[in-house]
Amino acid sequence: MGPGAAASVAERSAVVERRAPGFWREHWVVVLLLVAGVGLRVVAELGYRPALWFWADSFAYVNAGVDPQPLESRPSGYSLFLWGLWPLRSFMVVTVVQHLLGVAMGVLVYAVVRRRGRVPGWGAALAAAPVLLDVHMVQLEHLVMADLLFTFLVTAGVAAVLWWRRPPVWTAALAGGLLAAATLTRTVGLAVLVVVLVYMVLCRAGWRAVVAAGLVAAVGVGGYAVWFRSVHGSYGLGQSNVWLWARTMSFADCAKMPDLGEERVLCPTVPPDQRLTPPRYIWAEESPLAAVKKDADRERLSGRFAKEAILAQPFDFLRTGVGDALWAFEWTRRVYPAKGPQSAYVFPAAIDPFDDKTASGGMSAAELTAVYQGVRADTAVVEPYAGWLRAYQTQGYVRGPLLAVILLVGLVGVVARWRRLGAPVLLPWTAAVVLLVLPPMIAAFDHRYVVPVLPVACLAAGLAFGWRGTQEPGNVT
Repeated sequence: MGPGAAASVAERSAVVERRAPGFWREHWVVVLLLVAGVGLRVVAELGYRPALWFWADSFAYVNAGVDPQPLESRPSGYSLFLWGLWPLRSFMVVTVVQHLLGVAMGVLVYAVVRRRGRVPGWGAALAAAPVLLDVHMVQLEHLVMADLLFTFLVTAGVAAVLWWRRPPVWTAALAGGLLAAATLTRTVGLAVLVVVLVYMVLCRAGWRAVVAAGLVAAVGVGGYAVWFRSVHGSYGLGQSNVWLWARTMSFADCAKMPDLGEERVLCPTVPPDQRLTPPRYIWAEESPLAAVKKDADRERLSGRFAKEAILAQPFDFLRTGVGDALWAFEWTRRVYPAKGPQSAYVFPAAIDPFDDKTASGGMSAAELTAVYQGVRADTAVVEPYAGWLRAYQTQGYVRGPLLAVILLVGLVGVVARWRRLGAPVLLPWTAAVVLLVLPPMIAAFDHRYVVPVLPVACLAAGLAFGWRGTQEPGNVT
């Protein structure tokens, strides 16, 4: 090596040495949070092996993951995710990937707030902290369910649009693909896709970018609808009218629906204050739905009834859904609709082994999980790691009033810049509100549906806190 080359190497080393302390000064808070967040997820992997399960939804997803098919009652996006990981033959790999996606969401929130909000490192880290440290986010990542994947896809799609002041065509197409995938994971993603497209128009992203996002999304969602028709005989993402019908059972008064025909058989028979919770109306033997034996008739009649009930009582429909959504802001998490500590979606002290009941596809949970990974996947609770998580989860989460504050900060940012409809805070805040309100309006309140609100709500709060008008990065058009 000659003198010139040696000098060049020395100069590069000096630059690296100067940059490293600068990087640490800029990002040390989020680095510490990342270490803590990764630590929580490592403890989850050690304490609950290989995964947590939700009966019987988890096994329906796994069944469609080993035999790819469009599920009848929900989209199969998560099953395709499981199918993609199937060659690795491990549910522990599935949860590790999901934990990595959870950490990635925290990084996305931090990066977008730093870039578009122009806030100090500690401020952006504060916005990312709930995503990285909320124990219920960690639990959702450890659950074999669609919600974590959906949350990541929505967060990534919103972040892609926000990365540039006016997103270039390739970024818009990426966002459209991510949000199409989110829609095929949970149908509420379609509402977020609409929000994103409207925002792109308001921020003057340009017709090429809007068309690119819309076209990619349409191809993805439309292609799935064609696949669904080839199996179930009609275009769609799932047949879920019974969920909307069950939601109307909270308020429906058949005396106000004179045009009911054969769907009158689904009328409730008890006063509103004595009725079951919406999900129980789908499964309970005492539900009017139990009198309808054929699945096709259930779907057809429940769809008609729900339409008539909403048209006859629109304000009751809105009041019920919005009122249930407000439960997310209570101090103590609750099981819908009874008051008291939340018992679901936590790290439990003990988990029973799989039983012999049929879980999905004619197989038991033990048989189905063995098909996926070679051996059955009963959850083992391993101490002391599981105990550490249970101790942390008593306080380590975003309580309802704090979530309300986070959303309020975002709202302040929206109101303060109402003259600039393309302000970046508008998109994540609107997406957060849609994710909070829509599920209890069309199905039921469930804290599993509240956790996905957190990343986009924190993103909105961070942008509201730090955005400085027109001093934003440009873009390539």
